[in-house]
Amino acid sequence: MSAPIQGGLPALAPSILSADFARLGEQIRMVEGAGAALLHLDVMDGHFVPNLTIGPPVVRSVRAVTSLRLDVHLMIEEPDRHLDAFAEAGADMISVHAEACRHLHRTVTAIRSSGRQAGVVLNPATPLAALDEILSETDYVLLMSVNPGWGGQSFIPSVLGKVASLREALDRAGSGALIEVDGGVTRDNAAALVSAGADLLVAGSAVFGARDPAAAASELLAVMRAGRARGG
Repeated sequence: MSAPIQGGLPALAPSILSADFARLGEQIRMVEGAGAALLHLDVMDGHFVPNLTIGPPVVRSVRAVTSLRLDVHLMIEEPDRHLDAFAEAGADMISVHAEACRHLHRTVTAIRSSGRQAGVVLNPATPLAALDEILSETDYVLLMSVNPGWGGQSFIPSVLGKVASLREALDRAGSGALIEVDGGVTRDNAAALVSAGADLLVAGSAVFGARDPAAAASELLAVMRAGRARGG
């Protein structure tokens, strides 16, 4: 990755999809104080996935209340049409689905040309081979551990092996790309994911669904760090 993650790795990326939007600024400050290194913003268009969420105005509003890196995950058709808008709104990282991009190399190149870090996302059933021709241009790979579209889903256990396989492939290639995992992340699986090679974990309901989001974020981060220590 071209810029270090504040606080080092592994890093926690709370997803605002599960936050209380009436208290969004307050909740962002809570997780920021608890050690979150970035915020994950899920953008859904109601076409690529069966849900409709936020757009550039919300990204811009979040940018105004935090210095955390903004990790914008585009779950949309024709993402190229909207890259500039999200970059201008304050995104630091922009990821796109391999399944949604007809010309993936062009899309990734456009993100990096905007000065943002480029991520490629794979759905649970998409094989790692989809990355073969783009990995050298990618700053991070986001592995979905649920089928995208809704928060609060259960983790798909087979993704743990996928994380380990991707870590081996990155190490063999000498790639500096990071591995991010999104979907069903909890204290029960966070250590195993990090031990398998994940660098960034996205957590929505496990953080913002808790009575005390700051405490939940802090506890989850502690579990992640323990997993990294065990995984070496």
